[in-house]
Amino acid sequence: MKLGEGVEAAIHCAATLAGVDGNSTMPAAALAECFGLSPSYLLKHLNMLTASGILESVPGPAGGYRLARPAERITLLDIVLAVEGREPAFRCGEIRQRGPAKLDASAYVKPCGINAAMLKAERAYRAALDEVRLSAIVADYVSEADPRSVAAGCAFVERHQRPQRSVQKVQPSKA
Repeated sequence: MKLGEGVEAAIHCAATLAGVDGNSTMPAAALAECFGLSPSYLLKHLNMLTASGILESVPGPAGGYRLARPAERITLLDIVLAVEGREPAFRCGEIRQRGPAKLDASAYVKPCGINAAMLKAERAYRAALDEVRLSAIVADYVSEADPRSVAAGCAFVERHQRPQRSVQKVQPSKA
């Protein structure tokens, strides 16, 4: 199975945004720069993550992207499905029912064994991705990566994150 390149970019961007302070954001251009990607290419994937509720897009000159929920509540499966869609990777076209040796449809009442095996593999693959939290990926990176890489990543986030003003709710006066 081959996943699109956008999956890698989406996971790396989400992991980077896990390091952004509080309500701060990071612009798409900075994320594209961080990974040497085309901003227009990356923006397509950031929009998919936003539409799926993984990221939040904050408009305006000081806007950008941030995680929409804590990294502990985001799985790799969430990100993969946001980018690749919910359809299984293998889609049976029932080609066994075509060609010169095809029979009447009544000969094919038993489900295709190939389809069953592929869907079983898909369930296992998705279950494995559903067990991995974004927070665990980040924690493993911080504890196991070369300290220079961690320091460079943290410095990049620090330079490019945009603090957001907190919105204070006005309490209605009791007249």
